[in-house]
Amino acid sequence: MSLSDHQIDRYLRQIILPEIGGRGQEKLLHSRILVVGAGGLGSPAALYLAAAGVGTLGLIDGDLVDRSNLQRQILHTSSRLGYPKVNSAKAVLSDINPEIEIKTYPFRLSAANALEIISQYDLVVDGTDNFPARYLINDACVLARKPMVHGSLLRWDGQVSVFWPGQGPCYRCLFPTPPPEGLLPTCQEAGVLGPVAGVIGSLQALEAIKVILTIGKPLVGRLLLFDGRQLTWDEVSLQRDPNCAVCGDHPTLTALREEATVNCSQV
Repeated sequence: MSLSDHQIDRYLRQIILPEIGGRGQEKLLHSRILVVGAGGLGSPAALYLAAAGVGTLGLIDGDLVDRSNLQRQILHTSSRLGYPKVNSAKAVLSDINPEIEIKTYPFRLSAANALEIISQYDLVVDGTDNFPARYLINDACVLARKPMVHGSLLRWDGQVSVFWPGQGPCYRCLFPTPPPEGLLPTCQEAGVLGPVAGVIGSLQALEAIKVILTIGKPLVGRLLLFDGRQLTWDEVSLQRDPNCAVCGDHPTLTALREEATVNCSQV
């Protein structure tokens, strides 16, 4: 594949970066990235991935646009209240970059469909905010050998990491089991500031591009912590757990659990 004059014009500011160049841009145009959740994290992540020229962008979300989403979920507008979020997102992303393919999945991720869908992509961006979804995505990515860019939010804080099977730990290495129900508040209960979602979602897009292009040092084995109130960054080193149930030396979780259907976009 060679870039057309139109594509060179569109992506010129990326192409002139020595780490990307024409070959890197061609690789992006051939890449396939799945964004799970078209909410607070998925919105900025999908916007930047579409603009960067990711050739196939998948969006999975079973929710409808609600007025309470608009404070932070920047893919959606007041004129599309009540629309399926994936349709609302596709309208914006197609306008930003009509040259890429956007595949929509207007339903929720489950143990029955996660592996089949995730296996079709090179990388997964996790834009969810609940533990069942995170564990389901993690386990499917490990089983499918796909890197996962994790992000999460609460109030003024956020965190980002890259869980890449064979390269470092997975999400279960960090948190082997979900916390007891009700122990930690959700964003719906505790709140979240919109720009914090923008910061973390943008970082997820950055990490996804780095992984696809094998550029720099992705956040593999590292958890980046962001405090929006103090505007500070901290980093925690992560280690693969040889006893991990899904990615350990002798895994006991070799198929997706039949968990309840999970919501993908409440962030």
